[in-house]
Amino acid sequence: MNKEYAKPANEEFLRKAFATEQECLIANLRSSSRITHPGDRGEVNEQHFIDFLRKYLPNRYTIEKAIVIDSLGNVSDSIDVVVFDRQYTPTLLDNDKHRYVPAEAVYAVFECKPKIDKGYLEYAAGKAASVRKLKRTSVPIQHAGGTFSAKKHFDIVAGILAIDVAWTDGFGETFRTVHENLPAEGLIDCGFAAAGASFDIFAGVGAYTFGPSDNALAYFIFRLLWKLQDLATVPAVEWMAYADQLSNKP
Repeated sequence: MNKEYAKPANEEFLRKAFATEQECLIANLRSSSRITHPGDRGEVNEQHFIDFLRKYLPNRYTIEKAIVIDSLGNVSDSIDVVVFDRQYTPTLLDNDKHRYVPAEAVYAVFECKPKIDKGYLEYAAGKAASVRKLKRTSVPIQHAGGTFSAKKHFDIVAGILAIDVAWTDGFGETFRTVHENLPAEGLIDCGFAAAGASFDIFAGVGAYTFGPSDNALAYFIFRLLWKLQDLATVPAVEWMAYADQLSNKP
């Protein structure tokens, strides 16, 4: 077959395949409306989003509901979805599905909501700030050839995942006004609505990128993969800082 004709066909296949994935996700999310208790309904939708991220993110990223903790004993709010490193940084005090993740291990945090609107954006911003304010340590890494310098801390990605966007114009002027007024520590870097919308400011504050409605899921996940790839690996934890906290050393 002539390659000039094969390429558009392949592109059409990808668009249709990912559009179907998006349709399946929103069907699962909307089916939870039959659950009458709001808390239970929220937990079911959180799990749908966790499963969605687990499906598309590489195995190097662990995705769980968790609380984030630092070496001073400070803790974040409970976070719906935490994307963190498990290869080099173990979780702490695991109890069934209740786990504490060291702040140094965190790549990204997400809140899962029925819709994206002013109230939920501000709520997600507060959750993000509770993670970003925690202390993160970093120490040099010894290797056969010498020592790698302590890694600088990257900005933890914060996002919101939902079924719909509340504004009639989607991520239009009203959304931007609300988003631009979020506090710096709680800035929401990205958002995805299964109904067919996504945004991110990965290119910089105020530099909005929006995904196509029929392929918002694929666009969002590829942009997120690119951002996580750019963050590289988490810093090496100064475990003695955690030990000193337990021994009450200053």
